Amino acid sequence: EVSTDDPEMAFCTLANREELNPEEDSVHHCLYQFTRNETLTETNKLLCDVCTQRHCGPKNNISEKKCVYTNAKKQMLISLAPPILTLHLKRFQQAGFNLQKVNRHIKFPEVIDLAPFCTAKCKNVAEGNTKVLYSLYGVVEHSGTMRSGHYTAYVKMRAMNNHLSDLVLRGQSQASETEPVKGQWFHISDTHVQPVSVSKVLSSQAYLLFYERLL
Repeated sequence: EVSTDDPEMAFCTLANREELNPEEDSVHHCLYQFTRNETLTETNKLLCDVCTQRHCGPKNNISEKKCVYTNAKKQMLISLAPPILTLHLKRFQQAGFNLQKVNRHIKFPEVIDLAPFCTAKCKNVAEGNTKVLYSLYGVVEHSGTMRSGHYTAYVKMRAMNNHLSDLVLRGQSQASETEPVKGQWFHISDTHVQPVSVSKVLSSQAYLLFYERLL
C-alpha cells in the first residue's frame, strides 16, 4: 500500500521516544527495540512500483519491466491502542541446533505508557494526549525447561472497571487515572491460591503480561 502522508510524520510518535533511555532487560527496552527505525538497503531494498513506472513507463508490459528497488526506512508502531494489552515475551533462543530457555528476569512496570511506541496519528487517542497508560492486572510465569515445566499465574482482584467496559463496548476513552487500579494480588498454582504483595509479582519471571487501559 502506497501512503501519501507526509513521510516525516510517518515516523513520529505520540511521545518523544529518544528521551526514554530504557534499561536493559526491561519491557521498555523490548518495546523500544521492537519499534526501532530500520534502514532497508542492499539485498533488503524495497520494490518501488512508482520508481519502476517512472523508469520504464506505464505503457510497458509488466513482464518486460525492470523492477526498481530503492533504499527505504521501516518502523513498526501501534496505530490503534487496545483496551487490553497482552505482551508475550520470547523466552527462548537458538543455541546451536537446539532451543534454550531464557531464564533471566525481565523488569516490567505496574503502569506502562505506550505513547512512545504509538504513531502520532493513533486512531483512538484524543488529540493533544501524550500518554497512553495501562495498568497491570495479570502475569503468567513458567518454571522449568523447554521440554517440561509448570505454569502459574498472578492475578489482581479489583472492583469492576466501568471505564474498561466503555473502551471495549464503545471505544470511548474518558478516564483520567494515572495510578494503577487498586486491588489484591493472588498467586495461583493449580488449586492453590494465596495472596501476595505487588513486589512479589514484579519480581516474577514473566512469560505473559496483561494490562488494562487507564488513559
